[in-house]
Amino acid sequence: MTARREPSPARSETIARTEPSPARSQLLRAVTIDWEKIDRGSYLRDIEALASVEEITFEKAVTFFVGENGSGKSTLLEAIAVACGFNPEGGTRNYNFSTYDSHSELYGAMRLVRGIRRIDWGYFLRAESFYNVATKEDEYSRGPGGVPQHYHERSHGESFLALAQNSFRGGGLYLLDEPEAALSPQRQLTLLLEIVRCAREGAQFLIVTHSPILLGIPGAEILTFDDGPIHPCEYEDTDSYKVTSMFVNNREQVLRMLLE
Repeated sequence: MTARREPSPARSETIARTEPSPARSQLLRAVTIDWEKIDRGSYLRDIEALASVEEITFEKAVTFFVGENGSGKSTLLEAIAVACGFNPEGGTRNYNFSTYDSHSELYGAMRLVRGIRRIDWGYFLRAESFYNVATKEDEYSRGPGGVPQHYHERSHGESFLALAQNSFRGGGLYLLDEPEAALSPQRQLTLLLEIVRCAREGAQFLIVTHSPILLGIPGAEILTFDDGPIHPCEYEDTDSYKVTSMFVNNREQVLRMLLE
């Protein structure tokens, strides 16, 4: 089970504005992993952040997964998405297509601990398979009652943000895998506003990200996959913040050290 830190009194008012609902009302309160259901030779047992973890709890409307590439963030998010009934490549729980079957066996060893509210709507949005999802979105939208969005006629960033804005609504469960990959800093701020708006309306988000902009959402919980099993960390302790801050504040010195 991951450890938890209580918010300081100075931040409690800001946190309350972002996430008004108690943890028990979350759509997804926790996931547990039964390692007996995972093959002894599975690579999952070699992922340090996951290997000794049996339960991960979600106490906030917005939870971020952070860590170095290959630390297991997307592997966990994908398993949660599949266990929740989402298509492995993305989309809603009504999507059913596959261009490359790459998801791990982790979802089969996972049990969902749901809250008192049902998951009636949600979306799994991942940067790496966005083209395939956008193609299906256009295809489905041309059916009876659909409104074609023509995502492929826009830039990557414009279509990614438009899909998010068209899909997000209060009360839904949203799993986002590196959404910043397609977005400029300005568009990341727009996405931040969309996330906060929906969270205030009862939505829940699980987000894999390296973006110091998105990570700055007030009241969000940040779980790091670095330095041992998954555990909470503060915004200022994330590599995304530390490296970005170091470069912006000491650009010439950092570049001199790197280049010389």
